[in-house]
Amino acid sequence: MHRRLSSVFGLAPLRQRSAVASDENLSLPDWTPLVDVIEDDKEYLIKVELPEVQKNDVRVTVENGALTIAGERKSEKEEKNRCYHRTERFFGRFERSFTVPEDANPAKVVADFKDGVLQVRLAKSEKAPPKQIEIKVS
Repeated sequence: MHRRLSSVFGLAPLRQRSAVASDENLSLPDWTPLVDVIEDDKEYLIKVELPEVQKNDVRVTVENGALTIAGERKSEKEEKNRCYHRTERFFGRFERSFTVPEDANPAKVVADFKDGVLQVRLAKSEKAPPKQIEIKVS
């Protein structure tokens, strides 16, 4: 059912890594970091959970009406003297894209990264006050 819903919404199905280390050539799964999108009168705020991701491994771009957050969480080196009983965290490349709202100013994007949370602020455009037009009587 998850695969069906994922295909409807254009999401890649989740693939699990084996909990037991082996000599097979395992491909790392794609993963999608969790996101909150918040709006107030002045801006849009996108908060992205990126635990154990380095600032240098994250890229934020605004292009063609889309704000894209991409990067990679690198896997830990498996040590020979350790036996992994369970591995549930995802590693590998990720990418999230959002349509820039019409009332946002794509030239005013600020990104901060602290404690494993990326905060991207997208300022809203200044709205021109309504202009009253005088009606002339002829």
